Amino acid sequence: MSRIKVLVVDDSAVVRQVVTNILGADPDIEVIAAAADPILAIAKMNVQWPDVIVLDIEMPRMDGITFLKKIMAEHPTPVVICSTLAEAGTQTSMAALAAGAVAIITKPKVGLKQFLEDDSEDIISAVKAAAKSNMSAVMRVHAKNTADVIMPAADKHGAMIQTTDRVVAIGTSTGGTQALEVVLTMLPRVTPGMVIVQHMPEKFTAAFAERLNGLCQIEVKEAQNNDRVINSRALIAPGGKHMLLRRTGAQYYVEVMDGPLVNRHRPSVDVLFRSVAKCAGANALGVIMTGMGDDGAAGLAEMRNAGARTVGQDEATCVVYGMPKEAVKRGGVEKTVPLGAIAREIMQQMSGVMVR
Repeated sequence: MSRIKVLVVDDSAVVRQVVTNILGADPDIEVIAAAADPILAIAKMNVQWPDVIVLDIEMPRMDGITFLKKIMAEHPTPVVICSTLAEAGTQTSMAALAAGAVAIITKPKVGLKQFLEDDSEDIISAVKAAAKSNMSAVMRVHAKNTADVIMPAADKHGAMIQTTDRVVAIGTSTGGTQALEVVLTMLPRVTPGMVIVQHMPEKFTAAFAERLNGLCQIEVKEAQNNDRVINSRALIAPGGKHMLLRRTGAQYYVEVMDGPLVNRHRPSVDVLFRSVAKCAGANALGVIMTGMGDDGAAGLAEMRNAGARTVGQDEATCVVYGMPKEAVKRGGVEKTVPLGAIAREIMQQMSGVMVR
């Protein structure tokens, strides 16, 4: 029988070393890699996908729960959470289990190295049990909703007539915080109104938007319900809420709302893109950028079918070429460009009357 391939993801060098040594001492387990954060882990997983992931929660660049959700969305894999935050019965441990973790090991806040060594048999047992998990059964419990749970798709007569106002809709995930900074800081002061979904935990988006607002010539803000979509403003969907484009007369605004997860995300790119297809049609440009999973792929195809222009970030400049790749597969991407060219595409595609 082949050995269980394990990836250890923890920002503590001590934990990575101790857990690697513990697991590697078992003849049935092979630690194929260790990473200090999820972004580094993704690069290693693209080379060789593990059978089991041992995952911390509190890490730089991306927290473990967000990473766990992304894994389950793209390539369901047994995950053992090993964290000081995941104490039994806590909200964090419940969130980890709800997202698809198959086991939880609670690390102490002090005496960590000794604890791991003393608890080595439990760690090995958890990994071996995880490797035998029926992930299809786990994922049936965590089945993905589509945008249908928020709003119906546009019918063939649903695309809106052209108006003077244009709307740019952007969707991104893993690597998107850096990618959005590149795009938005390259834009001139006068731009079409923008609506953006960046997969990000609740309470993080306000600070993210505020930081970008200080770097950009345009206004960048966390969206609030009924905010107008106007030239020179970018609205970022708040973490934990869906954002939809709405229209009254010739004016666009956003609706910020609760609702079930869509593609295991809230906010969901598919929800935003579908609303843009219905409310803006050929008055819109859709942009899908770096990210794990397929959120936004279906919605971008709906936008293109409604007459919108669509752009995808190319593989070479993506941190993870997941969302754009799926959008290409589904026929949603009209043109693929590198990250550094997206701002220029926005200005070129949205200038003048949009005709096909």
